[in-house]
Amino acid sequence: MIWRVLADGLVIFHLAFVGFVIFGGFLAWKWRHALFAHIPALAWGIWVEVSGQICPLTALEDHLRHLAGQAGYRGGFIRHYLLPILYPPGLTRPNQWALAAVLLAINAIAYGYLWVHRKHRIASELNRP
Repeated sequence: MIWRVLADGLVIFHLAFVGFVIFGGFLAWKWRHALFAHIPALAWGIWVEVSGQICPLTALEDHLRHLAGQAGYRGGFIRHYLLPILYPPGLTRPNQWALAAVLLAINAIAYGYLWVHRKHRIASELNRP
């Protein structure tokens, strides 16, 4: 039972991490220090997509499920609703490259806005008497 709970918890953490990789750049609009965690996470997410590698969190989850005596994803809210988001059917190499491009585009918008906003703030501070 404990292994299954740990595996399910890891899926929730994995989903949260994926969300952070995708949208973490927008957190930097409010909390600048989020950059220090987001940029490495973003680099990791892009690397996983373009290299075709499996995220170690996936391997750990599979191991925990094996320890729990599970062979696959059967039943339950987490396995039924969250796992298809992390592991969509038909995920091919071209799809992974497209996902990496979308990831870059979303974060280019987030960091582009942050950069422009910072540039304007610095200019207004310099023009202040």
